[in-house]
Amino acid sequence: MADTLPTRSATDLFSDPIDTQPLWFKKSSFLQPEFDSEAYISDLRTLVSFETLRSELQTHLASLKHELVDLINRDYADFVNLSTKLVDVDGAIVRMRAPLIELREKILGFREGVESTLVAVQNGMRQRSEASAAREILELLLDTFHVVSKVEKLIKELPSVPADWSNGDVNSMARSSLNNGMSLQHAENETNLRETQSMLLERIASEMNRLKFYMAHAQNLPFIENMEKRIQSASLLLDASLGHCFVDALEHRDATAIYNCLRAYAAIDNTRNAEDIFRVTVVLPLVQKVIPQSGVVSGASGDELVDDYQQIEQYIEKDCKFLLEIASAENSGLQVFNFLANSILKEVLTAIQKGKPGAFSPGRPTEFLKNYKSSLDFLAHLEGYCPSRSAVAKFRAESVYNEFMKQWNIGVYFSLRFQEIAGALDSALTSGSLLPVQKLPSGPGNSQDLTLKQSVTLLESLRSCWREDVFILSCSERFLRLSLQLLSRYSNWLSSGLAALKTGNAGRNPGFEWATSAVPEDFVYVIHDINCLVTEVCGNYLQGVLQRLCSCSSDVLNVVKQSIIQAGKSLSDLLPLVMNSIIEALTEKSVEDLRQLKGITATYRMTHKPLPVRHSPYVAGVLRPVQVISLCNCLNYHGVLFSCAFLDGERATAYLTGGIRNELLQGAAFKITGHYYELAADLVNVARRTESSLQRIRQGAQRRAGASSDVTDNNVSDTDKICMQLFLDIQEYGRNLSALGVKAVEIPAYCSLWRCVAPPDKQNAISF
Repeated sequence: MADTLPTRSATDLFSDPIDTQPLWFKKSSFLQPEFDSEAYISDLRTLVSFETLRSELQTHLASLKHELVDLINRDYADFVNLSTKLVDVDGAIVRMRAPLIELREKILGFREGVESTLVAVQNGMRQRSEASAAREILELLLDTFHVVSKVEKLIKELPSVPADWSNGDVNSMARSSLNNGMSLQHAENETNLRETQSMLLERIASEMNRLKFYMAHAQNLPFIENMEKRIQSASLLLDASLGHCFVDALEHRDATAIYNCLRAYAAIDNTRNAEDIFRVTVVLPLVQKVIPQSGVVSGASGDELVDDYQQIEQYIEKDCKFLLEIASAENSGLQVFNFLANSILKEVLTAIQKGKPGAFSPGRPTEFLKNYKSSLDFLAHLEGYCPSRSAVAKFRAESVYNEFMKQWNIGVYFSLRFQEIAGALDSALTSGSLLPVQKLPSGPGNSQDLTLKQSVTLLESLRSCWREDVFILSCSERFLRLSLQLLSRYSNWLSSGLAALKTGNAGRNPGFEWATSAVPEDFVYVIHDINCLVTEVCGNYLQGVLQRLCSCSSDVLNVVKQSIIQAGKSLSDLLPLVMNSIIEALTEKSVEDLRQLKGITATYRMTHKPLPVRHSPYVAGVLRPVQVISLCNCLNYHGVLFSCAFLDGERATAYLTGGIRNELLQGAAFKITGHYYELAADLVNVARRTESSLQRIRQGAQRRAGASSDVTDNNVSDTDKICMQLFLDIQEYGRNLSALGVKAVEIPAYCSLWRCVAPPDKQNAISF
């Protein structure tokens, strides 16, 4: 029976195989050719301890020994017969040694022959390479000599010109040429002469460019060093001749000659010289007519650049456009020139720096902004001559363009505007009181007019940030930040003042004195101004800002819109604080009358008065501050008229909407009723404790006198009289609330007050 049972495998149902090894121990690592024991141990050291590694290695060694024994036992017969099958091994070795030695000697001999042949070939190749290099140098020197000779010959072939062409003073020649002119009777011959000169100069320039290439590849050679004087002399002659030809072509507006000269300048990579000649010859006289450099013009009007730019633009259109069109022609190869920046703009910048340096001063912000914007328009006019976007980018990348823009210190300008705009608001907010504007609105139609000087100053400051004569598009993020800071400053001024007023520290905190000096009716102005500011900021003001930034992307405009709307929301969040201040003022006035209910105790304590049948006189004055609100709700829908103790009706007839009035009414009613309940509940509790104490004293006296303590007094107690008086009072108070449009049953404090003083048969039903 035991033989039929299956043998247990090495793997149990709920465990790993008996001979399994950890995943980090890999047997294949020992079989790799580049196996390094030290590296293997150092790598596994981070995973397991030395004891665990040693145990696994010992287990693996025992497994290998066991496998070796198994292999020997498996092929033991062959292992024993191995020695008997090996016969005459030494003889076989001797027989194979001789042919192997002979083969090795042949191979060595062949190898020596190949190596000697290889050395000979390498020497020949090296000599050939040296000869080729020497030949190239010789050809280069010969070409250089031929080119120099050719250039000198071509220069001599130039048409006869004045002797001072080669003195290098191109500027003096330009002025002389333009001032003296040439006779018109030889105009046709002169035109042919200029074209011939320009074509020959272009050819010479191409040869000079070739000569520069040769010199760059043959530096430090004695032959080249000996020819440097000839090369320099030829270069000077070419520059002088080319400069005179270019000046002559500019004077006569010879398009062919100008084109050839420009190609010659481009060939010798001397574009700067051509740009300077055009600047001195053509641009300088024109600019000096507009901005003379003989003396510095002083005064605000003398530093204006608007008219100057207009005249310069006319001169450019008349006298410079022909060259700009030649240089920007398609496929002309003359795009390397930048006459707009290095000739026109450079000369204009120099003229302004010398003739009108005050134009760059931000000390007069208004004049500075006019000059800055007119300068941007002038740059835009120059960019209009660029044939492509790449040309515009090249124009803006020039150093002269950047230098021109650096002259306009926009940072200082914004700082001055910041001090001007923010300083005006700060001066208004640091005033010790709320300052109403002098002009009062004449009717409900003017309800959107601001009433406080602080609010008017805020709106003026906000609008100043984006006015045409203040705003700069390059500083748009700064002006946006300033606008948000102005709104934040106003909001912080209001919230901090209201918080200080609530805590009673307004007078001790500098800047919040207005909260102490403000009367309750001033807060009506604050509510009105907040609503007007929120409407304006999130409406017309926001649209104006977005219109100023219309050139920006939609993502930027969305960010600007959200930031301004958020700032407007921070203003509207102040409305509950201001309304709470008004409610607190109304409540304080009402609490003054509520304190009279303490006299009810003195009226009925130990006086034997009968039960009251009518309410107390003080009840009529409790809601007097809010009764006028209700009256105005009924009589004047457009405004609110408080009592003369709170607000003189004419001042606020157009400042509070119906919704705000109702919210003030509800808040004041809830607040006053809460105080009413606290005072009445305290009064009733004290009266009941006093009544209980007196009752115990009377019962004790009766027991001492021998009278029965069970005899009850059918008279009404003083506490019942006090509660009845309070009950009559709150009934009248509830009727007054109903007259104001407030449902007393919806006020939790009133319900608690009713249950506190109402007779037992009227506890569950509130009725007036």
